[in-house]
Amino acid sequence: MDGYYAFMLVATALVLMMTVPALALFYGGMSRSKSVLNMMMMSYVAVGVVGIVYVLWGWSMTFGPDDVGGLFANPFDLFGLDGVASDGYVAVMFQMTFAAITSALISGAIADRVKLSAWIVFLPLWVTLSYFPIGHMVWGGGFISEHFGAQDYAGGTVVHINAGVAALVLALVVGKRIGFGKEPMRPHNLTLTMLGAGLLWFGWYGFNVGSIVFTGATDEEILAQFYSETGVTFLNTTVATCAAMLAWLLVEQVLHGKATSLGAASGIVAGLVAITPSCGAVEIPGAILIGAVAGGLCAWAVGLKFRFGLDDSLDVVGVHLVGGIVGTVLIGLVSSSAAPGGIDGLLYGGGFGPLGDQVMAAAIAIAWSAVFTTVIAYAIKLTIGWRVSDEAEVDGIDSDQHGESAYDLHGGLGAGTATTPSVLAKSTITEGANA
Repeated sequence: MDGYYAFMLVATALVLMMTVPALALFYGGMSRSKSVLNMMMMSYVAVGVVGIVYVLWGWSMTFGPDDVGGLFANPFDLFGLDGVASDGYVAVMFQMTFAAITSALISGAIADRVKLSAWIVFLPLWVTLSYFPIGHMVWGGGFISEHFGAQDYAGGTVVHINAGVAALVLALVVGKRIGFGKEPMRPHNLTLTMLGAGLLWFGWYGFNVGSIVFTGATDEEILAQFYSETGVTFLNTTVATCAAMLAWLLVEQVLHGKATSLGAASGIVAGLVAITPSCGAVEIPGAILIGAVAGGLCAWAVGLKFRFGLDDSLDVVGVHLVGGIVGTVLIGLVSSSAAPGGIDGLLYGGGFGPLGDQVMAAAIAIAWSAVFTTVIAYAIKLTIGWRVSDEAEVDGIDSDQHGESAYDLHGGLGAGTATTPSVLAKSTITEGANA
């Protein structure tokens, strides 16, 4: 099995790359020029904070042996990985990268207006109260896996629905950006966003294909499963993403008369999100259908934020929550016993049972994330507060929170160079006017 461990090292590195730099570039390009560094920093900081928390008590809470009511495992059983053999560290690292990117995804909903200190406080609280318990319920033998036959290959509930609900809650609690709905807040660098989307697609193969769980008893059975299952998940991930991108562009063309690069990038992510839980549950036609439905629905959903006045800055709710629900629920319709999951959905003669299991898994994840994210969000709002000052938000959160500017556009504040407050203020006022 030496080849498998080498494969998992690569898969883990790919998933880490999905957060830094892929998600950081994707979100950074979608932000305004005066807040791009802060947006990217939120992804990098998520890796730092969650990485430490995960090895201290996250692995224990998710996969530990002492189940607490089916909701989470005892955080102290394997605290600091005490009792975990060194040959299990690759698995710990792989799961750590999942926790990191899930947390980082949330940041896109609150771009341009949140103090870095508030984000740093939020991260360990949220992964402890929301991510680790849902991870245990789905993957660690907890409540959902015990009571429902729901399939979630790589994180439709644990990652995308969880993060999407949290993003919705934070967008409501933190509130709108100054000028939202009244002035344009366009992406400042779509080249960065397209690059980030491409890297996310590349890294997602580690995310999905690396999530194989072996069921064989002998080395021969394990190898046979590895060779067959990784090929299925690899191809399903690809065709679903292709279908989602094309569906998003079609919806854009029909609704707005233009197929945009931002739409292509967003469609790629929507397809990847939707196929995450279903890549091992469906055959190729099912993967194409899931991707197409997710691309079309997510393209429509992101426009609703203006109708409802929801300042989900970078469309986390429209892509990850909607895409996660689509991918999770449609398993109940198009899963096939010929796929690695081995369960026929409604359209394959499996009846309504699989569909009910998928709906229940999604509903539990939504409810759990909503409750605990709301508690954490209001606790922070009522104590240290979420938002930077109005002046800092208008002038630029990069200069306020980091004393830096992403671009030396005006010959004043050097890129990546901290300066005195007076120089900083002059530079950011100019930059803010052009953002």
